[in-house]
Amino acid sequence: MQTTDIFERLKNGETISPNDPEANKMREASFATKKLLVQMNNTSNPSEIRDLLSQITDTEIDESTTVFTPLHINYGKHTQIGKNVFINFDCVFLDLGGITIEDNVLIAPKVSLLSEGHPVSPENRHSLTIGHIHIKRNAWIGAGAIILQGVTIGENAIVAAGAVVSNDVPDNTIVGGIPAKFLKTI
Repeated sequence: MQTTDIFERLKNGETISPNDPEANKMREASFATKKLLVQMNNTSNPSEIRDLLSQITDTEIDESTTVFTPLHINYGKHTQIGKNVFINFDCVFLDLGGITIEDNVLIAPKVSLLSEGHPVSPENRHSLTIGHIHIKRNAWIGAGAIILQGVTIGENAIVAAGAVVSNDVPDNTIVGGIPAKFLKTI
């Protein structure tokens, strides 16, 4: 019998098997989040967007943060968003593994932050693996970039448009490509 709630286990990095006795709680929570997302993605009022996103993340979204909807999040309560953050249209956050976005981060349109994945082995593929994504202060994530589970984007770093980032990005660097590679130091 599990002693810790499934969301705590996810936050702690535990792989969740498809037959976990609490696995259905993830789906139920996603549907509750979806209900709030429908409201958030159908308003143009910045204050309402921040209020609904605060409910989704269970944290206060600062008035200096701007979100252009639609934004798609599967859970929400494992996402933390700092001050003066700009999130452009049509981003996807899968946050069961945790997403931290520090202050002054710019996120371009169609960026995907994917803190979740699955094992390579076919017999375990339906299990859920997770890894916290951390985007540090003043980073800029270019349009269509994909940040995979367990990645940290360093302070002042830039991820070029269309990059797929599977490894940490050092502070003050630019990365790009598939897979993302070091391009230059800022």
